[in-house]
Amino acid sequence: MSDSPQQTHYRICPLCEACCGLEIKVSEGRVISIRGHEADVLSRGYICPKGVALKDLHEDPDRLRQPLIKRDGVFHEATWEEAFAEIERRLQPLQAAHGRHSVAMVAGNPTSHKLGLMLYYPRLLKALGTRQIFSAATLDQMPRHVVSGLLYGHWMTVPVPDIAHCDWLLVLGANPVASNGSMWTVPDFRGQAKALQARGGKLLVIDPRQTETAQLADEHHFIRPGGDVFLLLGMLHSLFAQNLVKLGAAAPWVDGLEAVREAVSPYSPEQVSARCAVPAETIERLARELAQTPRAAIYGRIGTCTQSFGTLNTWLIDLLNLLSGHMDQVGGTMFPKAAAFAANTLGPAGQGRGVVLGRHHSRVSQAPEVMGELPITCLAEEIETPGADQVRALITLATNPVLSSPNGARLAKAFEGLEFMLSLDIYLNETSRHADVILPGPSPLEDLHYDVPYPQMSWRNHARYSAPVFERAPGQPEEWQTLLRLAAIAQGAQGPQDTQTLDEQLFQTDLRRLPPPQSEAVAQATAGLQGPQRLLAQALCQGPYPLSLAEVQQAPGGLDLGPLTPRLPEVLRTTTGRIDLAPAGLLADLQRVPAALQESSEALLLIGRREVRSNNSWMHNLPTLAKGPMRCTLLVHPEDASTLQLQHGAWAWLALKTPPTDAQATAPAGLRVQVELSPRMMRGVVSLPHGWGHDLAGARQQVAAQRPGVNLNALMSDQARDPLSGNAVLSGVSVHLQALTEPA
Repeated sequence: MSDSPQQTHYRICPLCEACCGLEIKVSEGRVISIRGHEADVLSRGYICPKGVALKDLHEDPDRLRQPLIKRDGVFHEATWEEAFAEIERRLQPLQAAHGRHSVAMVAGNPTSHKLGLMLYYPRLLKALGTRQIFSAATLDQMPRHVVSGLLYGHWMTVPVPDIAHCDWLLVLGANPVASNGSMWTVPDFRGQAKALQARGGKLLVIDPRQTETAQLADEHHFIRPGGDVFLLLGMLHSLFAQNLVKLGAAAPWVDGLEAVREAVSPYSPEQVSARCAVPAETIERLARELAQTPRAAIYGRIGTCTQSFGTLNTWLIDLLNLLSGHMDQVGGTMFPKAAAFAANTLGPAGQGRGVVLGRHHSRVSQAPEVMGELPITCLAEEIETPGADQVRALITLATNPVLSSPNGARLAKAFEGLEFMLSLDIYLNETSRHADVILPGPSPLEDLHYDVPYPQMSWRNHARYSAPVFERAPGQPEEWQTLLRLAAIAQGAQGPQDTQTLDEQLFQTDLRRLPPPQSEAVAQATAGLQGPQRLLAQALCQGPYPLSLAEVQQAPGGLDLGPLTPRLPEVLRTTTGRIDLAPAGLLADLQRVPAALQESSEALLLIGRREVRSNNSWMHNLPTLAKGPMRCTLLVHPEDASTLQLQHGAWAWLALKTPPTDAQATAPAGLRVQVELSPRMMRGVVSLPHGWGHDLAGARQQVAAQRPGVNLNALMSDQARDPLSGNAVLSGVSVHLQALTEPA
């Protein structure tokens, strides 16, 4: 046997928003072990099963290593130059004949964990020149971006709980014990929550399921799915009624308080209690405890966003934090200060251009653009509907909307009608199986990395860099090079292109836009670099600390840049330099609430769920995460099961209560689901996890196919969305459930 010595590498885990630090030992080109990095300044040695599964991902035999070209319906391996030539041959004539808006682009959340994709995806979008841009953001998080933009002036100015100092934390529609934060990077939430409790603090959870976070909490209250808007309005009403409103540090920078008072005046706890299923006295007490605890915060996430009032919920959560005096205060909700790439650290402090919603609208449904994107639930109709700017070609980037979006069957059928489809993906999955060309990215362990979005939402300020663990396979381009080649094709370039030359031209163009003092500093900081490293070096030197790339590279555990600190008013980028508590669009959307308040609350409601081992559909192909009990089960309260004559482990038929419309004709009539009895479910609510359904012909994920599960989103309507953000409605849907008699 070889006595080859082991080498130790330190990496940022790219598999979820927690971004934990990993210690990876390798020998002879293979991963020997993965553990948490004790010296990591952010995660401090914490690791979850996903981090260990990075070895499975790197070694997965199903992971694509060569481009694929489809000929006569069959995929064949090809060289990179053959693949680029095929893209050029197919895409350019289509653009010339039908215009730039005939090409659509869809990006998935793995994009945010790859530095090259994050920094060069905008360059590809600019080259394409299309308005048909979609992403996974309108499946779970766009309400957060809308509220951040309207209140604070930028989509990524996200207030997060200062959990290190908080003494009262209310978690609403989120399960951070499983996720370790979402739009809030907080590795080892369980440990942080226990520390909060150990210092005498209190953790409260409001959720239709007694989640892993609820089991840890001091209090858990059930809430009727979709009832969050009523609970939050009732709490705001209580703050005013009990004379508990105080603005604290935000007071000098706030407008619109009286407009908020008037807007919430009809929604007393007594008025909203029945609709949200939270007692009026509990609503009043929660508001009182929030206001009277010196260091307190409310955090809401996917459960509050994936419903028809998603943007209102997010706004009301921020209002509660603001009006209880806890915004921008230690122990409350605070604004991280990222070392690089954060727009709220650039330019003049305290004022900016703000944001604009609806600069254009989708062609068919007239859904407004948000953050440059259209709702992903509009994609199928944009492909199906003839006319000017009909989508005829599609590029997908690290995404699987056939499973992750509502009515995936309709999307799959629409994809088959495209004239050309290109997927950039490491798997032949339920979406990329429809492509004409698939371009694989390298393994995360073959790529350098620095998180772009997540330090902007982190529990502590930091800067961390990961060098590649392994060399890329011969011929495998870096992802930024792939995107530059595609950008050149989109601009009409013919034949092979030198990506280094393309990159240099783009960088020099950007450099000339900077004033002389900045341009000279950037030129010095980036000398000798190219690609993402050069853009990272530029961002670090222009950042608020400032730092050199070498300083960050030389810190294996990262640089600790300190706890969160108050940032008002410098963090604001609104046109007025102030926070408008009552934007007109949000006040107008409140007009939908009275009618919803009168709706019946008797129906059986369906919610999703996420688990630590299956945050995304592609994780079901990793043996470390796939092992153990089947997780794609329908959780049903035992008393509901008794009423419906359902048994634990038996099979049942789950269908929408409201029949599908013509636009949903491709959706299945229902799903055959396995029942799991759970007293942790609220009566009248059932739960099925998302991301499953790996039984579609043509996908190549052997482990996932062994236990395919069923696709929750296949039932969901692609016509239901939050009107302000365009976010899909994936929670609180009325369903029928009945026993099946055939054996499992």
